[in-house]
Amino acid sequence: MTELEHFRAEKDEFFLLHSQSPLTLEQKRGFQGLHYFPENPTLRLKVTVEEFPQKEKIQMPTSTGGAQTYTRFGKFRFTVDGQEAELTIYAGQQGYFLPFADALAGSETYGAGRYLEPEPIGRGKFLVDFNYAYNPYCAYNDRWACPLPPRENRLKVPIRAGERLFHE
Repeated sequence: MTELEHFRAEKDEFFLLHSQSPLTLEQKRGFQGLHYFPENPTLRLKVTVEEFPQKEKIQMPTSTGGAQTYTRFGKFRFTVDGQEAELTIYAGQQGYFLPFADALAGSETYGAGRYLEPEPIGRGKFLVDFNYAYNPYCAYNDRWACPLPPRENRLKVPIRAGERLFHE
């Protein structure tokens, strides 16, 4: 079992058994695991982040009409299937945060977007592994307040990695 397969199996177990699972009791009854794209090594990226000189604080709207505060940290550029793309990384209270929506949002991936926590690896570089992209809890249950990806993180390219739409 690969590291990613192990991670996914543990996540399925958490969703099914843990008291903090976003799934309702009704959803857990028929739960057979989350849906994922196959592992895509080309979307495991080590990127150089262009740090913003001024760390602007923004209010990111949430799925329930509220807002959460994040700091615009920096941006990075990358290529997906020959197409250029750019995303902004944010800093929050618990580390780095990368909310994004791709060209598949609403059809193959959650319409409001997915999340990642990029890992700093030194010298202005981050590991951004889209294979670990996940749906926010509001994708499963609308009682959760989830930050919505800002316009600057809405991609025109498909990211065929990570978690897919949740089907009950």
